[in-house]
Amino acid sequence: MNIFPTKWIDHYTLSGMALVDPLLRWCQKNEGCARWRDIEEAQPLNEYRSFGMHFGSVVSIFGTIAKPKRSLGIFARNDRDLDEAEMAELGRLLRGLHAHETRKPTKSQLEALRLFAQGLPQKQIAHELGISIGAVKGRLRGGAERLEVRTPVEAAFLADRRGLL
Repeated sequence: MNIFPTKWIDHYTLSGMALVDPLLRWCQKNEGCARWRDIEEAQPLNEYRSFGMHFGSVVSIFGTIAKPKRSLGIFARNDRDLDEAEMAELGRLLRGLHAHETRKPTKSQLEALRLFAQGLPQKQIAHELGISIGAVKGRLRGGAERLEVRTPVEAAFLADRRGLL
């Protein structure tokens, strides 16, 4: 998920910054959390600063042999460094996402969530998928459970944000 400003994302992409970004390089070599100021090779981060991102941190979580996928996060602020509690919370949140990444909704749950996200009522979703309304409710509820949210609305939003729909 990427929620940096669009102008930054465009600049980062068009400039090919992923190939030279010292923050990504740190995440490749290290596991844990670090403030930008503590990453020696990241000084100075003029590209980030030119877009108003003066302070930040990175979080890197390595995968295992069985599940080799790596998770990382780059977080920025314009006003101050993150404090220890904020850093710990970012690490906790990313570890939670990393651990649950494999609990994606099933293909049938995603089908129902996709139609639900398009605004179709459950009756029409049932007709489109050739299943009962009860089965639609079950798929939406199951998708929400796998994404660890309470409602199908939250599940559809989160699945869309994660690019699953």
